[in-house]
Amino acid sequence: MQTEWREKLVKRFLKYVSIYTESEAFVDKFPSTERQWDLANYLVEELKSIGLEDVSIDENGYVFGYVPSTVDHEVPTIGFVSHMDTSPDFTAENVKPQIWENYDGGDIQLNENMILSPSEFPELNLYKGNTIITTDGTTLLGADDKAGIAEIVTAAEYLVAHPEIKHGRIAVGFTPDEEVGRGADFFNVEKFGAEWGYTMDGSEIGELEYENFNAASAIVTFKGKSVHPGYAKNKMINAANLAMEFASQLPNDEVPELTDDREGFFHLAKMSGSVTEARLQYIIRDHDMEQYEARKALFLQIAEDIQERFDHEVVVATVEDQYFNMIEKVKEKFQSVEIAEQALKDCGVTPNIKPIRGGTDGARLSFMGLPCPNIFAGGHNFHGPYEYVPVESMEKATEIIVRIAEITAETSK
Repeated sequence: MQTEWREKLVKRFLKYVSIYTESEAFVDKFPSTERQWDLANYLVEELKSIGLEDVSIDENGYVFGYVPSTVDHEVPTIGFVSHMDTSPDFTAENVKPQIWENYDGGDIQLNENMILSPSEFPELNLYKGNTIITTDGTTLLGADDKAGIAEIVTAAEYLVAHPEIKHGRIAVGFTPDEEVGRGADFFNVEKFGAEWGYTMDGSEIGELEYENFNAASAIVTFKGKSVHPGYAKNKMINAANLAMEFASQLPNDEVPELTDDREGFFHLAKMSGSVTEARLQYIIRDHDMEQYEARKALFLQIAEDIQERFDHEVVVATVEDQYFNMIEKVKEKFQSVEIAEQALKDCGVTPNIKPIRGGTDGARLSFMGLPCPNIFAGGHNFHGPYEYVPVESMEKATEIIVRIAEITAETSK
């Protein structure tokens, strides 16, 4: 089975990462970048060519298609979802993948100045003997989440070509702007028509996740007053200094680089500033809803405390919820997790069930009526030049999609 689709899987993935789809945060349009349409339109034609039915693309760039059922009894329609955009954290333009056959377990020389080493990234030790696809060190790779797209399309093609495999109707969906927290903004759950779904957007082989952060984006802006520094006493308002003061009042050990597991954080994602105006952009994360609400309240309280020193508006803070912990909705269709776990085991993969230190489209989709656990897509070191994906992990993910479809039909008799 795997030898039949390996070549197609790799070819597909390399094609997808060659298409520039980087999204952009804090942009008031959807999708946030026109370039995402290039992959969306390509996928529409590809889904049609491999035999999916009811293929569509809407005015917001969402691509849907369906693998027809091969059974005569009622089976829940299930869905598989991945996102088309790549992160704006690091450039994804002109990706030049490198393929390393039969990885020997040592350092991988990405370019003359950069090494992908198991001493720094010990997960590489899991993949000795595998074929690994890396960047050339100048861009990210885009396995997040084009590996997921390649796996879904390849599994769908295989199922269409093998009607002897018994399964119900399968929906596939590809979304824009997930990396900037907006991937589910206009997702038409009713049209998608699935009772539950799976995002193929995890990392290491074996991951199965149905808990994630509660998440918010937060912006605080400071309006200063510029006066000649020699005559500034009791007159100047230095916006940049106020921004530093604000940042210093957040817990300095509750940041991404010092937290793990279910520990939440404040992450300063972007900053700009001068005497006259300064702006801090944060993301706020916590698995626990009570602590999440406390984090948002603290952010706003610090801004309010600074503002109280002035008789006119100097500080403006906004906090916007992005998504919530999917477990509250997934547990209502927990067979989605049980089936996925069984599929992993049937395919010889040990399930690694853990909370996501991040979010996927599935988190928001779960609250929109589509319970949506997350399954590994196989990549590592997302959002940077050390990103890589083992081909064997992508093959297993593809096999697991097929097996989930089979188990869903088997358990519905």
